[in-house]
Amino acid sequence: MSSTTDKIKGLANEAVGTVKQGVGSATDNDKLKAEGKAQELKGDAQKATGDVKDGAKHVADKVTGKA
Repeated sequence: MSSTTDKIKGLANEAVGTVKQGVGSATDNDKLKAEGKAQELKGDAQKATGDVKDGAKHVADKVTGKA
């Protein structure tokens, strides 16, 4: 999976997680709030993975002279 794909999926999971948390709060549903928080954290991790891939590619490009 490319770094861009990781970042897009991460943003999507963060957004869905935030919505779930909001709905869980509005309906006083602790399970939905927890699911939303977990999905938001998953999104954070996916975005971080994308950032790491970008950094690794940048370093590799510098080492090989492509940058």
